[in-house]
Amino acid sequence: MDTRNTEEKPVQRSKSFSFKSQKELCSSCEKTVYPMERLVANNLVFHSACFCCKHCKAKLSLGTFAALQGEFYCKPHFQQLFKSKGNYDEGFGRKQHKELWASKESENITKTP
Repeated sequence: MDTRNTEEKPVQRSKSFSFKSQKELCSSCEKTVYPMERLVANNLVFHSACFCCKHCKAKLSLGTFAALQGEFYCKPHFQQLFKSKGNYDEGFGRKQHKELWASKESENITKTP
């Protein structure tokens, strides 16, 4: 009989599963998000109830949203806001790129001797 391996080794627990995990905060309300109410869109964590359209506040799901520059919209309002002005900037309340180009051109004209 071999007596070399009779010592019991302590059981090693998995380090990947821990009850002391970091608390995730909702990107909208900044409160703790628990696993059952967790929703991830564009690498941001939300409560399923907090994930809503910026324009109409309707509750969104992963299949019914469109995102632009960190803002989330329902698909109908995303299309409506785009169609109202024909571009993403004016329709969503931002400065148009052509205005930014115009201001740069005027700076270049005033700088030339």
